[in-house]
Amino acid sequence: MEKNIDWQKEDLNYIWHPCSQMKDYEKLPPIVIEKGEGINLYDVNGKCYKDVVSSWWCNLLGHCNPEISNALKKQADILEHVIFANFSHKGIIKLSMELAKILPKGLKKFNYSDNGSSSIEMAMKMSFQYFQQTGKPRKIKFMALTDGYHGETIGALSVGACDLYSKIYKPILMDVIHIKAPDCYHCPFNKNRDNCSCECAKFAQESFEKYADETCAILVEPLLQGSAGMRIYPSLYLKKLRQLCDKYDVHLIADEIATGFYRTGKMFACNHADISPDIMCLSKGLTGGYMPFAAVVTTDEIYNAFYDDYLKHKAFMHSHTYSGNPLGASCALAVLDIFKKGEIQEQLKETTPYFNNLIKENFLNLDNVGEVRSIGLINAIELVQDKKEKIHFNSKLRLGYQIYNKALKKGVLLRPLGDVIYFNPPLIIQKQDMDYAVKVARECTVETLKENGFM
Repeated sequence: MEKNIDWQKEDLNYIWHPCSQMKDYEKLPPIVIEKGEGINLYDVNGKCYKDVVSSWWCNLLGHCNPEISNALKKQADILEHVIFANFSHKGIIKLSMELAKILPKGLKKFNYSDNGSSSIEMAMKMSFQYFQQTGKPRKIKFMALTDGYHGETIGALSVGACDLYSKIYKPILMDVIHIKAPDCYHCPFNKNRDNCSCECAKFAQESFEKYADETCAILVEPLLQGSAGMRIYPSLYLKKLRQLCDKYDVHLIADEIATGFYRTGKMFACNHADISPDIMCLSKGLTGGYMPFAAVVTTDEIYNAFYDDYLKHKAFMHSHTYSGNPLGASCALAVLDIFKKGEIQEQLKETTPYFNNLIKENFLNLDNVGEVRSIGLINAIELVQDKKEKIHFNSKLRLGYQIYNKALKKGVLLRPLGDVIYFNPPLIIQKQDMDYAVKVARECTVETLKENGFM
């Protein structure tokens, strides 16, 4: 019966895809995937696509990784789910014990959720309630960086600042104090990210001086603002934020949903700055991209503010049906077991510089490439109309979308952020796949620029 099904047609009959204008699907119908292996995805017609964006940054160790798959299968035969209020299971206890060994110092109390946006909501509520219960009821607001992204729920959108996702919802969003974020490519102080003193931290300093007494927490994507175009900023900036938070009694919430588990070259992005946040949010790579799963980790100090008799109403009354799900925990434990072997880390020592240099060699010589930036295996190529003046293209041209479309035809999944072409592949990517993906990305970029009259 399946042989007679037009999968693309039936998809369009029923499915409203995320982060898409469905009218675009008239010219670029949905690509129906049959199976995955390593960095490869295969559609129902057998065509292969190199997934160099890790299927929205979550596929950490390759599609259908045997070790993770086996752990998931084994767990499914033992326990698929159990209520997480007053019940627990061995897998989630083991996972918490293992994560506590590798997390920044002081993070040792775990609350679990089922997706990144929800973990952000949890972190915000924890911080707010903490100050309500410790004699500082005026601390009710949040700070966040401009151009940040923390998820799609109302609270998460409020602390984000990407108009593409949040603009239409502004009438119903929370009132958040937004601090001008570091933007090293357009540095207002004419500095370079590799040798500056993070003069841009003055904007945070000014906001803390003015609003700290009414602020409970600041949320940041450590070192890498993903949806803003893979903007990378120095670790010193993170150190300065930690110092401001300590001075003004404001919680630092680190959104490591996209940056955790060696995405930036270290286990966590916070490790680059050698700082510990008060609350850390984890998801995406936590389960290798297998299961919807998230963790919110905090300190004893915050945890203890909620510890009292139930009738005193200090408990954290935030819950999700799938909190602490055993299937997700089994995948996460498998991911950590793979890292314990050290093979991935050794491979990264060789493949990371190779990939970064390969991209620079292929793109920096193009007149319309303003900057190439890298952290770990993450690489971003910022396309500009005028390299000298750093003037961007008219967004109506949708150059990034044109490049994406061309690359798909050649078997590479890029999915740019506006006119920023980026790579964020599974950590297991090999050099031959890097070579092919970069070759295709350059070809498609050059073709698109020529077709639009810029070369």
